[in-house]
Amino acid sequence: MKINVKEMFGSNVFSDAVMKERLPKAAYIKMKATIEAGAELDPEVADIVAHEMKEWAIEKGATHYTHWFQPLTGITAEKHDAFIDPQTDGTTLLRFSGKELVKGEPDASSFPSGGLRATFEARGYTAWDCTSPAFIKETPHSTILCIPTTFCSYKGEALDKKTPLLRSMQALDIQATRIVHLFGKKSVKHVITYAGPEQEYFLVDKAKFLKRKDLIFTGRTLFGAMPPKGQEMDDHYFGTIPERILQFMDRFNQELWKLGIAAKTQHNEVAPAQHELAPIYGQNNIATDHNQLVMETAQRVAEELDLRCLLHEKPFAGINGSGKHNNWSMATDKGENLLDPGDNPHQNMQFLLILAAVLKAVDIYSDLLRASASVPGNDHRLGANEAPPAIVSVFIGEQLQDVVKQYIDSGEATRSIHGEEFDSGVNTIPTFEMDATDRNRTSPFAFTGNKFEFRMVGSTQSIADPNIVINTMVADVLGEFADILEKAEDFNSAVHDLIMDTIITHKRIIFNGDGYSEAWAQKAERRGLANIGCMVDAIGAFTSQKAIGLFGRHGVFTETELSSRVEIMYETYAKTINIEALTMIDMAKKQIVPATIKYQTSLAESINQIKTACDLDTSVQTKLLSDITENLKKMYSALGKLEQVTYQAEKMPDGEDQARFYHDVVFAAMNELRTPADKLEMLVAKEDWPIPSYGDLIFEV
Repeated sequence: MKINVKEMFGSNVFSDAVMKERLPKAAYIKMKATIEAGAELDPEVADIVAHEMKEWAIEKGATHYTHWFQPLTGITAEKHDAFIDPQTDGTTLLRFSGKELVKGEPDASSFPSGGLRATFEARGYTAWDCTSPAFIKETPHSTILCIPTTFCSYKGEALDKKTPLLRSMQALDIQATRIVHLFGKKSVKHVITYAGPEQEYFLVDKAKFLKRKDLIFTGRTLFGAMPPKGQEMDDHYFGTIPERILQFMDRFNQELWKLGIAAKTQHNEVAPAQHELAPIYGQNNIATDHNQLVMETAQRVAEELDLRCLLHEKPFAGINGSGKHNNWSMATDKGENLLDPGDNPHQNMQFLLILAAVLKAVDIYSDLLRASASVPGNDHRLGANEAPPAIVSVFIGEQLQDVVKQYIDSGEATRSIHGEEFDSGVNTIPTFEMDATDRNRTSPFAFTGNKFEFRMVGSTQSIADPNIVINTMVADVLGEFADILEKAEDFNSAVHDLIMDTIITHKRIIFNGDGYSEAWAQKAERRGLANIGCMVDAIGAFTSQKAIGLFGRHGVFTETELSSRVEIMYETYAKTINIEALTMIDMAKKQIVPATIKYQTSLAESINQIKTACDLDTSVQTKLLSDITENLKKMYSALGKLEQVTYQAEKMPDGEDQARFYHDVVFAAMNELRTPADKLEMLVAKEDWPIPSYGDLIFEV
């Protein structure tokens, strides 16, 4: 069937074009003013928009609407309400009012609040985020109008990820606009932050998935020996995409395009069964909404095609895990990308000032950046070959490194390096000017031409978390710079001095080399850069006085809201490891140990039968039986230890101490149990092993 992408794209979005077509002109103008300038929404306009939104949704087949929001679970939430309004004569009308559009009241008692809400305090409010378009969510069995909203408590505290994201975008808008005004661009009204999150994922066969309790309950394999071949041949990366996966990608793209999500690039990733989708940039809050929909849609489409999509950061030990490279930039409402260095960066003082601000922000708030990429699964990934190290640094490339060096050496930059001409040595291959700098895949925070790529983010995460931190820390430094420059007698000299002083003071954060090398870890330590190896160590950064001051100055988080998020993060870590430990215990007791004993018994009987029948040499069978017995003994001992420490952890009060115990003690006991179990997988016959192997999962999709 031929697909008309142009007609399909955005067909399920109540977009600007749809509003312009359906709303009266006066209502449309007022609605645009609310979206673009933050003007207060007229209740009459809200009623008109709600009516047209309802009519449009019904035409699409919708019977219900929902306020679609992003609570602190990290996923999305929705409560469906029908459009029906029963009448006294037994009939019904279909209605949707402006009040219902603007405000909802889902029960807030059962969402994580980190102490912001008592159990009995149930009231919470969803409020329409009119800057993110409403959309139709189509599944094989339902059609729902989804209205993106924020979610706050009765007392106004943010109970979601979107509210602080919008606050951080507003903070950056205010401070960055001050900067561009100082450079004479008075017509600029707003500076908008943008994001483009790349999404990595694994696809496995559904039938095999359902035979693995660890994948069902935790999203990752807790047992599993490496197959003879992994990713060492690098033959999966950008390789020919198998037909079954192409079928998934085709359906995946179509569903995303209907939602107005600009899914652009798709390819095989490094690990077998791993793939990636990359979209075109979008406004920060819309990109965040879209990425949540990307994850939801991937899992739904995979299910429909008898596949399962694994979003965990490390579903398989021994091969690459999955991240979500968060490409971040900012631009004026006139379309100027403030991170575009131009042809001669050394002459672009506005760009160099903003670059200096980013360098300072990353240096000062590196612990917050690290914490923003902290989810339990990322502890398995950061520092490995497919992910940046846990040490935060900034890659700026050869061209900007040369400009920076000029400032450091002489206090002034007078030249910019340009790319050389590409020459393949083949006459028929065209030549072209290459980029002025290479890329660095080991850097956590890399400048990539006209944006920064924060590569630490985990594949399951909401990109709201890192973008809140990036927006706020950059806003803070830009605000400092604006305070200085607004008082300067000689603006150009003040800009020059500010760039030079900032670069010299914060040059330690710049690193263009191999982030995986031990030499860098040692150099980073000498520079005084932190190496925060795990989530539990990172979390506390959010309640430091530095963080409280930063987020408080810009109205992004109150101290209470920060404390609540820290409590939730510790609790999330503890619960995650607890579920994994209990799953390991369950699998070991009910599957692996019984299967091993059964095979062990069969092997022992075979040895006896051979000896009785013909008294042949059974040394091979005896050695195999001995190895199985030894590893089974080690496994059962480790199983008992894991049960003991898990029970001990469950009895501890919630909080940092419990999370640390899970990290230091329970997780170590899990690894101790896994080692002999994985050895047993290599000793027991395949047909007797109770769960699909790594080879079954990643090479037979």
